Amino acid sequence: MEENKKEVNVLDELNKGACMGRDAIHFIIDKVTDNGLKEELKREYAQYQKITDEISELYPEYSDKKPHDTNAMNKVMTWYGIEIRTLKDDSTSKLAELLMQGVNMGIIEGRRLLNHKSTDENINRLVQEYVDMQEEAVENLKSYL
Repeated sequence: MEENKKEVNVLDELNKGACMGRDAIHFIIDKVTDNGLKEELKREYAQYQKITDEISELYPEYSDKKPHDTNAMNKVMTWYGIEIRTLKDDSTSKLAELLMQGVNMGIIEGRRLLNHKSTDENINRLVQEYVDMQEEAVENLKSYL
């Protein structure tokens, strides 16, 4: 199978972003004491999972390989960053702030993919879904600052 490099690249970048979002939620959710924020994070986690599942379904159309995931070093760095940043302050507001910073990076990358990588309709739809989900998450997290 000949790889469609542009499509594979977009799906890989999208998958890495969704996996990183899932990882961050996994690392932070035990620190959350506010039930509303905890429910919001569970909702977001499920959305990230849905995105990665859709990527896994689409990927074989473009490559014989598997989608790129976040590597072990990135996972450790994400965990370490959360631990350091919440050492002195693990308030709901601080946790929401950290999550918003990560989500904003996801929005930027998603918009970049939409604006600069013209791919087929299914991939563009998935990238738009990812960006919309991220933008909704920012709006929802604002109330916890």
